[in-house]
Amino acid sequence: MIQPKQPRDKQVRPSSFRGPFLHPLTMTVVILIVTGLILGLGFMSLKRLDKTLKDFMVSRGLDTLATVEKVAQENLRSMYQAFRKEEGGKNFVPLSSEAFSPQEALVRSLVDISRAIDMKWQTEGIRDEDLTAIAERENIWLIAVLDRRGEIVYQSRRTEGQESRRSPPVFLSHEDILIDLFNRVGGKPDEIGYIAVRRKDGSGTIITALDDKGLRKWCLRISLDRAIDEVGWGSGMAYLVILDKNGVEIARSGPEDLPPGADPLLVQRIFAEKAPIPTGKGEWKDHPVLEVLAPVDLDEQVVGYARIGLFNDKTNEILRENKNQAIISTVFFILIGVLSIYALYQNQNRHLIKMEEMGRKLRQAERLSALGKLAAGVAHEIRNPLNAISIAVQRIQRQFPPEEEEKKSQFLKIMGILREEIRRLNGIIEEFIVFTRSRKLNFQRQSIVQVLQKITELMAEEAHAKGIQLLTVWNGSQAMVSMDEDKMKQALLNILKNALESITGEGTVTVSVQKNGEQEVRIRIADTGSGLTAEQMEHIFSPEYTTKEKGLGLGLPLAYEIIRGHQGEIHVESRVGEGTVFEIRLPVERGIETADKRTGE
Repeated sequence: MIQPKQPRDKQVRPSSFRGPFLHPLTMTVVILIVTGLILGLGFMSLKRLDKTLKDFMVSRGLDTLATVEKVAQENLRSMYQAFRKEEGGKNFVPLSSEAFSPQEALVRSLVDISRAIDMKWQTEGIRDEDLTAIAERENIWLIAVLDRRGEIVYQSRRTEGQESRRSPPVFLSHEDILIDLFNRVGGKPDEIGYIAVRRKDGSGTIITALDDKGLRKWCLRISLDRAIDEVGWGSGMAYLVILDKNGVEIARSGPEDLPPGADPLLVQRIFAEKAPIPTGKGEWKDHPVLEVLAPVDLDEQVVGYARIGLFNDKTNEILRENKNQAIISTVFFILIGVLSIYALYQNQNRHLIKMEEMGRKLRQAERLSALGKLAAGVAHEIRNPLNAISIAVQRIQRQFPPEEEEKKSQFLKIMGILREEIRRLNGIIEEFIVFTRSRKLNFQRQSIVQVLQKITELMAEEAHAKGIQLLTVWNGSQAMVSMDEDKMKQALLNILKNALESITGEGTVTVSVQKNGEQEVRIRIADTGSGLTAEQMEHIFSPEYTTKEKGLGLGLPLAYEIIRGHQGEIHVESRVGEGTVFEIRLPVERGIETADKRTGE
């Protein structure tokens, strides 16, 4: 069965009402604001975390550099010990084991340069210009190549030939290396120290000579190189390169293919401010790298600057994880907000529908109240004059007809129309009076079949006159219902009248009763009339709606109110052109007190 939708069930919001959009809109704005705050705080937290991790990496790199400086200072002090004469004498301070190791590294580096020159001489040949370039690059005062007789063949700079006087002991005594280097610092400014190396084929000697300035630079380089080797550049560091003010490399740790050099302006700031400067993040060998420039202090002066490359993979991974967590949290919060808005919107719509239903009932109650007052006034003001008019019309028709037959026929026709209209007006008044009477029900236990039998016997003659067959089926003949017999009779009579009026010409109306379990009785009134459209089914129980050309159409609304007063239900199923079925469901037992609360005013 299809239960007709009442006006309250139509989920249509009045266009003039804007209530339900207020709270969801406010909620949306609040969620957007809170989401913006969360995103802002999240990005601020990520920036703080990025800065913290960056500061930590920079601090670790600077700590490594400080350790390198400390070890290099010790190496440099040990090397200077080898060159320092005792005060007031010509004797040298005895060398310690710590001082000997850096000296050995210095000698080995200069010997390696001599061996490289010897190999180049053998394979490619050599010129004065080649030696000059090597000397400038390596901070060597002089590089000279001598033949077997000790004569200079090639040299990086012009000399007076004193170097040739130092080379004979190498080939005369058949020594491979002659060192006269570690007694030249601290003496006269023009004193030169040297290392003479015999060529592999014995055909000559290669001399590398250092002045005081060059020797100090070599001591600095060896000290830093050994310090880096001892300290290492630590895990997480890509490279550590130490350069002088002109960008010439002094020492390094790490691969040769480094990123491009630092901005000259930053280098100037390093020497001016004597403070480290992070240059920013970059890429090196497909790895994110954070580079830091920092001054290198030895002997209480800035001797150069360091480029410290720090791998940034773990930092980026931590930031990426935190960023993903922030995004997931924000999306989760937005999702919760959207669901909350949806739930709030649906809840408010339900409340709105209830409010509309309450308003509809209030308006209906007001209309019914107005109808009641109007009916009382109409009954009081119109009914008596209407009865008087009806009596007068009957008397005129009976006592004063015209004598001519032609006029008499016309006279009787007019009098019939007047009496019919008076009867119709009286019916309208009766409908008002019946609909507005007190609805307090007087419940008694009655047989519903006996009530229906009385109604069908009453309507049988009218149905027969219209050519309609009225059938009854009493399957639940013992069904007893607590009801107000007069009101129930009125409700069922109205429904039965409606069924008879829906049939044009011949047709059938079937009235049946059937028990539905022990708690419910079903009454079906089915007709083969014209049927109802979907729109008509929406409004058939509304007092302000009627399809009748005559009357007010209050029969079905009155029946609906009476059935509800008995805590029953009415379901309607209809098809246009095929007929309509009204199904009334009534409880077998229902407390009188409860019913009075629902129906009594």
